[in-house]
Amino acid sequence: MKRIAILGTGSYVPEKILTNADLEKIVETTDEWITQRSGIKERHVSDEKTPTSKLSLEAAKKALEASGVKPEELDFILIGTVTPDMMFPSTACIVQAALGAKNAAAFDLSAGCTGFIYGLELARSLIVADPRRKVLVIGAEELTKITDWTDRGTCVLFGDGAGAAVLGEVEDDRGILSTYLGADGNLGDLLYMPGGGSLNPASHKTVDEKMHFVKMAGNKVFPYAVRNMLEAATKALENAGISKEQLNLLIPHQANIRIIEAIAERLGAGNEKIYINIQKYGNTSAASIPIAMDEAVRNGKIKKGDLIMLVAFGAGFTWGAVLIRW
Repeated sequence: MKRIAILGTGSYVPEKILTNADLEKIVETTDEWITQRSGIKERHVSDEKTPTSKLSLEAAKKALEASGVKPEELDFILIGTVTPDMMFPSTACIVQAALGAKNAAAFDLSAGCTGFIYGLELARSLIVADPRRKVLVIGAEELTKITDWTDRGTCVLFGDGAGAAVLGEVEDDRGILSTYLGADGNLGDLLYMPGGGSLNPASHKTVDEKMHFVKMAGNKVFPYAVRNMLEAATKALENAGISKEQLNLLIPHQANIRIIEAIAERLGAGNEKIYINIQKYGNTSAASIPIAMDEAVRNGKIKKGDLIMLVAFGAGFTWGAVLIRW
């Protein structure tokens, strides 16, 4: 049997750590308030001189090393991000040059926190079209650079980081079993950044009105996030003919502990079947699932033959799930 599988993973986060205690000094909040509402205790923050491409590059190097694939063997580099180095060229092209992946086509995709999930499905499709292909998928974000540090409702949530995976065809029963993607543009105003694009080009006005920061209707996001993540996971299971009881590990987008617990409860995933690291990294958007997946692989939480469910939601509104036999 031939399937498309993850050949290797990698992740990277900046060294600087911003704790809840640190946030107490810059905004009206408390460690208890942040922990109870989000599950976050600390997050990693990049400095002014470190762009998203740098985090992507370090994660990519680790994934390539783990996979045994050389940069020049890559056919595509896909980066899911909403915080690219610049509007253009793509961050993927910057990473391609830094890696020396001279044979790879490269581009970014924007699906919010679901970016890595969307990237996996695109990579799978590209390899189905030509089984000789090797594809590098990266989820990378520096959300702290589009965070309003005076907004106590959002500034406590976000962190920076990158995760990566190399995909290729394998001749056994491991690999991607099914995927499910969804979107509803009618919900776009629940989570967005209004400034910097063609609708609100950068100007003194957009800066003064804080349009270049994340805007989020947190209370409204919660029910849609739970409902759509559950739908995506359920559909992915149904498409593969797998029951939720057969899952070995659920790796959800690390957005909020209450969302994670709600999804886990509905899927019947106990503590031993769900991977949570939000307490260490916060919400790293498209990077959260690949960081968690790489961490789970390296600390032995994922073993050969395990059934793994990746599920996320994000700005757009987007959502998706990928079911993998490791």
